Amino acid sequence: MRVRTVCTSVLVAALTAVVAVTIRSGGSEARPQHLLYWYAAAWALFAAAVWAVRTVPVRTATVLVLAGSAALSLAALSGPPRTSSDMYRYAWDGRVQAAGISPYAHPPNAPELAKLRDRWLFPPGQVCMAPDLHPLGGGFCTLMNRPGVNTIYPPVAEGWFLAVHALSPDGARHKPTQIAGALLAVGTSAALLLVLRRRGDPRRAALWAWCPAVSFAAVNDAHVDTLGVLLTVLALGTSALPRRGALLGAAIAVKLLPAVVLPGVLARRGPRDIARILAPAVLVIALAYLPYVLTSGFGVLGYLPGYLQEEGYESGSVRRFALLRLFLPDSVAAPLAVILIALTAVYVMRRGDPTRPWSGALLVTGTALLLTSPSYYWYALLVIALVALDGRWEWLAVPLAGTVLYISTSMALPSETLQPWSYGIGAGVVLTGTLLRAHRHRNQGERTAPDPAATLSLP
Repeated sequence: MRVRTVCTSVLVAALTAVVAVTIRSGGSEARPQHLLYWYAAAWALFAAAVWAVRTVPVRTATVLVLAGSAALSLAALSGPPRTSSDMYRYAWDGRVQAAGISPYAHPPNAPELAKLRDRWLFPPGQVCMAPDLHPLGGGFCTLMNRPGVNTIYPPVAEGWFLAVHALSPDGARHKPTQIAGALLAVGTSAALLLVLRRRGDPRRAALWAWCPAVSFAAVNDAHVDTLGVLLTVLALGTSALPRRGALLGAAIAVKLLPAVVLPGVLARRGPRDIARILAPAVLVIALAYLPYVLTSGFGVLGYLPGYLQEEGYESGSVRRFALLRLFLPDSVAAPLAVILIALTAVYVMRRGDPTRPWSGALLVTGTALLLTSPSYYWYALLVIALVALDGRWEWLAVPLAGTVLYISTSMALPSETLQPWSYGIGAGVVLTGTLLRAHRHRNQGERTAPDPAATLSLP
C-alpha cells in the first residue's frame, strides 16, 4: 500500500511541475507552438496518476486528492492568464458595478465609463498588437476582448465579479481573479469528495482535482464556469429537492450551460417532484435577474444574441456541428443537432436513474458538446465534474478534444479539418468505452446469475 501511495504522489508531483512549466512557457495567445507538447505530457501524467490512485486506501487517497488539487492550483497561479483574456472582462464588470453602474448598460469603450479606466486594463499605445491588446480608440488599447460590446455574463456571475472586486486590494490586477478561481477549483474537489464519500468512491474526485483542463481553464484563466460547476455539484449531491432546484437555478444564472443537467435531475420524477425542483430554480433565476432588469431592461441579455451568431451556432456557419456537417448540408446540421440533444434529454428523463442524477446529466451534457463541438474547452469543465461523480472516464475525451482544437486553432492550423477530427475521435472514444463497459457488465451479470438447475432442486 505504501508503494502505491508513493507512486501516486510522485505522479501528482510530476504533473504539478509540468503545469508550472506550461504556465511559464507562454500560452495560446503568446507562443502556442510550445503548448501541445506540454499539454500532452500533462494529460499523460494525469491519466497515470488517476490509474494509480485506484489502489490507494480511501483515507489516504482523500488527502492526496485535496493536496494535489491545492498544489496544481498553486502551480497554475504562477503566471498570468495564458490561454484566455476573459478574466479581464470579469475584473472590469466588478469595477463597473462597484461604481454603481449596471454592467449591462455600456460596453467598455463607452465614453460614459472613461473615468473608470486605468493603465492596467487600458494601456496607452497608438498600435495595439493583437492578440494581447485590442484597440479602444483615442490612443488607448485594452486587454479585454470585444471592448465594443456589452457584457454577456448572467447575474450570479456578475455578483461573483463584484464580490471579488470588493475583496481585492488596490493594484492587485489579475491575481485576485485567479485566486478566486483556485478557491472554486479546490472547493469543487472538496464538494466531490463529500458527495462521493456517501454515494460512490471518493478516489474518483481525482478526475476533477488533477485534470489539467481544470488547472489551466479554472485557475490560470479563472473562467467563471467553475462557479457554475461547484453549484451544480452541490445541487446533485443534496437529496432535498427544493434546495437542489435553488442551487441549479443559481448555477444556470452563472453560465447557461448547467441547464443541460436538468433532464438527469428530473429523470422519472412525478409532477409534484418536478415542481419542487423547477419552482425554486425559476425563482432563484428571477430574483437574480430582477435588480439588473430594473436598471437595464432587456439589456440584461448583453451580447448573448450576437455571441451565438458570432460563434457559429446558426445553421449557416462552419464552426459548429462539425460531426453532423461531415454528412449533412449546413442547413440540416443545426436543426438535427437540436433534435438529437432533445431526444437524448427525453430518453434520460424516461429511463434515467433518479438516485444517480449525474449519470443522465453526463449523457446529455456530453452529447450536447459533442454535437455542437465548441472550440472553447472550458465549456467542458462541467463534463469533468460529472465524470468524477459518475466514473465513466471515456467522457473525458470531450474536454480533451476541445483542448486540442483550441490550442491547434491558435497555432493557425485549419479548424475546418481539426474540428471534425478532434471531436470525431472523442466521440469514438466515448462509444468504445460505453460498449466495453456494457460488455463487462453483461459478463459480470452472467457470472453472478443463479444456476437454474440449482434453483429447481431447492425444496
